[in-house]
Amino acid sequence: MTQQEKKEKFIQSWGALGSNWGINRTMAQIHALLLISAKPLSAQAIKDELKISVGNANMNIRALIDWGLVHKKLISGERKEFFIAEKDMWEVVKKIIIQRKKKELEPILKMLGDINISEMDPKDLEEEEFVKVIKDLELYSNKIDNTFDTLINADSNWFVGTFMRMIR
Repeated sequence: MTQQEKKEKFIQSWGALGSNWGINRTMAQIHALLLISAKPLSAQAIKDELKISVGNANMNIRALIDWGLVHKKLISGERKEFFIAEKDMWEVVKKIIIQRKKKELEPILKMLGDINISEMDPKDLEEEEFVKVIKDLELYSNKIDNTFDTLINADSNWFVGTFMRMIR
């Protein structure tokens, strides 16, 4: 496999994985391209490399900036905007966790808070089952929330050490 084929395979694979962390394929492909690029790229260069429209490139670059995965890079003498990806993989993982938490976990926690089962006095089997399920969901949602907070605030050495101890 040539270097170009390997690069294309990485970009395509990262794009497919992106849908697993809640972003679209093109956004993940742009992220992959910027991750492996040795120098900052303009929206035009990204458009040309990935064969997408400039509007699509710009929209997805802005979303990556919002996620904290991509940053603008000023190059003196250039009028175009250039972009570079966060290269610290631990920071990338933390930013993805933060976004997933915001989009997926926080709405569940809010909904569970709105339901407020502490005010309920189950009177039949249906209500008892409802309360049981909501309590379990609250328990595990809060555990996940605490785990995410721990990961977000941890450094990579702590995480790797803890993970390695867990799998032994």
